[in-house]
Amino acid sequence: MTSRLPRAARAVQPAKFPPAGLPGLDPAFSRLVTAADRTWHLLDNQAALDAAGVTPAGTVLCVHGNPTWSYLWRSFVSKATEQALAGGTAWRVVAVDQLDMGFSERTGVERDLTLRIGDLADLTDGLALEGPVVTFGHDWGGIISLGWAVDHRAQVAGVMLLNTAVEQPSDSKIPAPLRLALGKGVLGPATVSTTGFLETTLGLAHPPLSPLVKDAYRAPYRGASRRGGIGAFVGDIPVDAAHVSEAERRRVASAIARLEVPALMLWGPRDPIFSDRYLDDLRSRLPQADVHRFEGAGHLIAEDVDYAAAALTWLDDRVAAPAEAEPETGDARRAAPTETSTSLWRWLDARRGSDETALVEMSRTPGERPRVVSWRRLSERVSDLAAGLSQIGVARGDRVSLLVQPGVDLTAVLYACLRIGAVVVVADAGLGVRGLTRAVRGAWPDHVIGALPGLSAARALGWPGRRISTEALAAPLRRALHVEHSLPELASLGAAAGTAALPDVPGPETEAAILFTSGSTGPAKGVSYTHGQLAAVVEVLASTYDVGPDTGLVAGFAPFALLGPALGARSVTPDMDVTAPRTLTATAVADAAAEVDATVVFLSPAALTNVVATSGALNETHRVALERVDTFLSAGAPVSPELLAEATLLMPNASAHTPYGMTEGLLLTDITLEGIREAEAKAGAQAGTPTGGANGVCVGRPAAGVRIRIAALDGGGRASHDFDSTPDVTGEVVVSAPHVEDHYDQLWLTDRAARRGAPSGERWHRTGDVGHLDSEGRLWIEGRLPHVITTAEGAVTPVAPEQRIEAHPRVARAAVVGTGPTGTQQVVAVVETYPPARAVRLADSGLAREVRAIAGVPLAAVFLVPTLPTDVRHNSKIDRTGLGAWAEGVLAGAKLTEPK
Repeated sequence: MTSRLPRAARAVQPAKFPPAGLPGLDPAFSRLVTAADRTWHLLDNQAALDAAGVTPAGTVLCVHGNPTWSYLWRSFVSKATEQALAGGTAWRVVAVDQLDMGFSERTGVERDLTLRIGDLADLTDGLALEGPVVTFGHDWGGIISLGWAVDHRAQVAGVMLLNTAVEQPSDSKIPAPLRLALGKGVLGPATVSTTGFLETTLGLAHPPLSPLVKDAYRAPYRGASRRGGIGAFVGDIPVDAAHVSEAERRRVASAIARLEVPALMLWGPRDPIFSDRYLDDLRSRLPQADVHRFEGAGHLIAEDVDYAAAALTWLDDRVAAPAEAEPETGDARRAAPTETSTSLWRWLDARRGSDETALVEMSRTPGERPRVVSWRRLSERVSDLAAGLSQIGVARGDRVSLLVQPGVDLTAVLYACLRIGAVVVVADAGLGVRGLTRAVRGAWPDHVIGALPGLSAARALGWPGRRISTEALAAPLRRALHVEHSLPELASLGAAAGTAALPDVPGPETEAAILFTSGSTGPAKGVSYTHGQLAAVVEVLASTYDVGPDTGLVAGFAPFALLGPALGARSVTPDMDVTAPRTLTATAVADAAAEVDATVVFLSPAALTNVVATSGALNETHRVALERVDTFLSAGAPVSPELLAEATLLMPNASAHTPYGMTEGLLLTDITLEGIREAEAKAGAQAGTPTGGANGVCVGRPAAGVRIRIAALDGGGRASHDFDSTPDVTGEVVVSAPHVEDHYDQLWLTDRAARRGAPSGERWHRTGDVGHLDSEGRLWIEGRLPHVITTAEGAVTPVAPEQRIEAHPRVARAAVVGTGPTGTQQVVAVVETYPPARAVRLADSGLAREVRAIAGVPLAAVFLVPTLPTDVRHNSKIDRTGLGAWAEGVLAGAKLTEPK
């Protein structure tokens, strides 16, 4: 290796033992050892385990990167030791300071990758480290730890990784911070002569590191003579095929694909160095890996989140007790294939020769006629696109992000992708630019199919994937957006190739789609469905609402517009901005209904509210079209009986339903308006009052094939491990059905939590909703688990007091939130009034007294706001988490400003 480092940095320096008082580091774990005539500094909990008489299940070998040291692993060493001493699974943890780094010996040798992997082997030989060993690497310690693992296969029981890489993708450059450090005349000054590289790295934490923790990371690197390893590490980054470490990098990168042991990757997506593209590469090499992306975390993920608890949980599940762990590989908890043999495109095949209407796309241009597509044309379009996609190399398992507005193009390309076994990635534009960026980068698609706005965003924001446009673009624009193909080109390619170019039909267990949640309860999550599970969704919708070939479907909710062809229904999406449901008007719904002779209408609650509000614009033709509707559905957020009743005035012959479901299970229960009134009347009679007896929102009985249980809450608002169907027990709602999702994408911890307590061999999903079953098996929703208020008297769910407050004639909407420490929280009501308050303020004494009298729980304060903040996508779910933080700040003396 040709040196570009200052001479002083290459001088041999004696190792210095860590100073006392470094935050979070127990000095009892710190030791010096000699191996291969070199002095190493380690963190090692073996002495603590020996003193307690505990025999470890194995050793976790932790390897830091550059410019950190073993201090990075302090919380993991401490938590592993605490777990062992408390009677849990015991792990010896050895966290090394690599030579020339931390408080290990300064060798005066610029160590390349081959030498560093050999160094680690020398150390483990010197420690007489035997199996089972689980390696744990971060940054450049990742490939070094993997190199040790592939060379010690007989000893390795698993591998764990924080943000790292083993290969630089050919289609991208080395990350900018590293390119800068490697620049001519920059390496030495940036990494050794000054603390620039070290300080830049320490600035990557989210939230920022405390001054004391920063000083702890600086401790071994005070003076240029002790920073030579930092510069040498950067200089050892293989930048081309001639680099001294390139051959060894290729060897390790190739060999890990044969490392058939459990693997875990914990990832910080905000890392400017090891971005999600490196995670995608690692997943392709270690397909068995469990993955969890911590949104908001970055390069120093070990400082940003509680990675230690996650790693210890995984070790228990996958390594310590593998016989008890689930047999599935990776973060995909593959369900057994559903019994259905229905393909999602069966109606496209069955009606290939039909000229009847399949889809209608309403025009957003005044005076322009809707676009009507027959079953024959749709079937041909899907086949041509499927064959065209195959011709350009889109293969089974490839992820395809669809950045297309609901309509004919989106429907055709979605079914084309499903037909060839590609995995469609669908994220609602209502997530906003930031939410969409998180979703697309998180799913890391291989291909992006988009209209001009979506492709422009993909180019500007650096979203991954080969790009395909929905329309032919002029050459300059095509080049600017990096577009390789267009749908018209693919259709022509496919038509020429014919159906012979189509691959085998994917089976029911094949992954079909990743659908992103609304983001109303935290960052949007990718929910994976198999072909069998999506087919089961279609079957339960068809059986519950009698939707089929004779149905005209108005879908004001995108997922149901996409399922129209799978149901055999002629479907239409009304003229609306899908990112803003409140833009939907009554005339737009009526116009859409007239186009397909609609018998079924599905609208979100926010859309429905505006439809009712704009109903005065309906003419006689509109009203006749709406009179043909016999089933009306609204779901996605709680829907009041009053709103449903107003909607039935517009659709007088329709049965009004409000299904309960979520992205993870699109239809779980159903109830009619009459059913709601009956349930509420009974609840009121049992409570001895005509109003206020209902504890929550009744969402009805389980749909076909759905089982519902309750995991009871304790006084601290925590849901138990036991699933129960006893009436009137409040707890987390737990569901099981053939059409419930397969797994959360790259969210291993979230997925594990969603299955917690499930009986062996059964698939159950914890919804995060809180509610109870009544004596007739109906489900009542009382709120979300994170919104449960833990008072000194016990847990309080928010929906019931909100309903009681909303019964007050001056209250339009109410939110009930908790403030203060868990277990002693105070309850606060935040309300919108008739007429709306002009500014945020405390309620006047009269209204406050009346609200307190009907709330049913003690209220510490009653605030009036002009508008309650809601989520972006549904425009109807109140942001109770944000409101709680706002109310707590106000009660603590913060300025009384409008909550956001």
